[in-house]
Amino acid sequence: MLKRLSKFFGGLFRKKDNLKIGFYGPPNAGKTSLANLLCLDWTGEELGTVSEIPHETRQVQFREKVEIEHKGKKMLLKIIDTPGIATKIDYEDFLNYGVAKGEAKKRAKEATQGIIEAIKWLDDMDAVIIVLDSTENPYSQVNLTIIGNLLARKIPVLIVANKIDLRKSNIKKIESAFPEYPVVGISAKKATNMSDFYDAIFKLTRKV
Repeated sequence: MLKRLSKFFGGLFRKKDNLKIGFYGPPNAGKTSLANLLCLDWTGEELGTVSEIPHETRQVQFREKVEIEHKGKKMLLKIIDTPGIATKIDYEDFLNYGVAKGEAKKRAKEATQGIIEAIKWLDDMDAVIIVLDSTENPYSQVNLTIIGNLLARKIPVLIVANKIDLRKSNIKKIESAFPEYPVVGISAKKATNMSDFYDAIFKLTRKV
C-alpha cells in the first residue's frame, strides 16, 4: 500500500521536476544551435559552440533548470545536448576542414567516445528531441541504435525538421519517413516557427 502511494505521489509531482530533454541527431543537423536558442532565450547564456566542422560537440553537455514559458504555461527542463550520432567517424573527414592530422585523430577519438556516452544517457532521458536536417535524406540521418533504444524504453519523441529556411528543405519527406512521431519544422539559425516548436514540446512532456 505504501509503495503504491509513493508511486502515485511520485508520478503526481514528477511533472514539476527538472524534466530531462535530450537533443539527438546526426552531425551538423542543428542540435546545438537549437539547444543554444532555448538556453539563450530563457537563461541568457548559450550551451555550446557551433561550427561548420562536423562533430564540434564531442561530449554530452547540459544546462539545469531552464524554465520556459509559452502561452501562459511554464515548464522546468534539463536540456541535454549530445554529440552527433554517426555509424563511423574517420579522422580524414576533419582534414577536409583544414584540421591538422594530429588534431583530426584526437577529434575522431573524442567524437567516438561521445557517441557511446550519448547512447548511455538515453537511460536517463524523460523525452528526446531528434533534430534532422530537412534538406537531406531522412533515412540516412537517423541511427537505428538510437531509434531501437527509444522504442524499447518507450521514451516520448519529437522530431524537429531543421533548416526550413533553405530552398531544398522538405518536411514532408521527414513526416513520411517517421509517421509514428510528431514532426515540427523550424529554422534554429533564424529562430523561425519557434511557437509551433514550443507547442510541440509542451505536448511531448504531457506523455512523460
